[in-house]
Amino acid sequence: MSKPVVAIPCDFREFDGNVWHVAAHQYVRAAVEGAGLMVFLVPALETGNDVDEILDRVDGVLASGARSNVHPSLYGREAAETDGPFDPGRDATSLPLIRRAIDRGIPLFAICRGIQELNVALGGTLATEIQEQAGVWDHRKPDVPELDLAYGIRQDVVVNEGSCLAPVLGTGRIRVNSLHRQAIAAAAPRLAVEALADDGTIEAVSVIGAKAFAIGVQWHPEYWVRTDAPSAALFRAFGDAARAYRESKAR
Repeated sequence: MSKPVVAIPCDFREFDGNVWHVAAHQYVRAAVEGAGLMVFLVPALETGNDVDEILDRVDGVLASGARSNVHPSLYGREAAETDGPFDPGRDATSLPLIRRAIDRGIPLFAICRGIQELNVALGGTLATEIQEQAGVWDHRKPDVPELDLAYGIRQDVVVNEGSCLAPVLGTGRIRVNSLHRQAIAAAAPRLAVEALADDGTIEAVSVIGAKAFAIGVQWHPEYWVRTDAPSAALFRAFGDAARAYRESKAR
């Protein structure tokens, strides 16, 4: 049987006056090498994507991180200039794919911006500039040129006992590379909190009652998937779920 295919929604970016539909290589590489999948990049169109036609052709959805943020109007808040940058095409692509993937029981793995999209798609809200809140750490990406340092594994999160992540990562403390200035404020009613940072920031969630793997993490397992055991375990679990879904379609 051929390898399962995962859909990765693109970002809409401008370079030197030309516009591009792009996906960061670290997510594509992790899907291929860490999960054993093939990749289908979905263009970030504000209109024109047929969600069910796309999902008919894939065995999973990987909602990646990005430079942009989910537009606050999508969770009932007026946007401020400091909330950006925004990507309406990415919002219009990812959020419907996430909702329908969950409805159809298609495996979903949401990372960084992806976990925020997942929360908003299901009715939750986001907080921005969380480092300015009392008692909350500065989770932002360090301003250094070396990517290995910027994505360094340096923060603890605590995986809840009995959570969906527990069979994958175990329970208790693990070290992660969480890099963000936004985070989940009110979790969507359909989301269960899977892991927290010591300052109370929600770092992982799962979809309650999901028919398949449906996990979101705020950190970046894709970056160290080759060498970090928890990162590799997450992508293996996602790949296994995509293979199980593909096999179920063939029956």
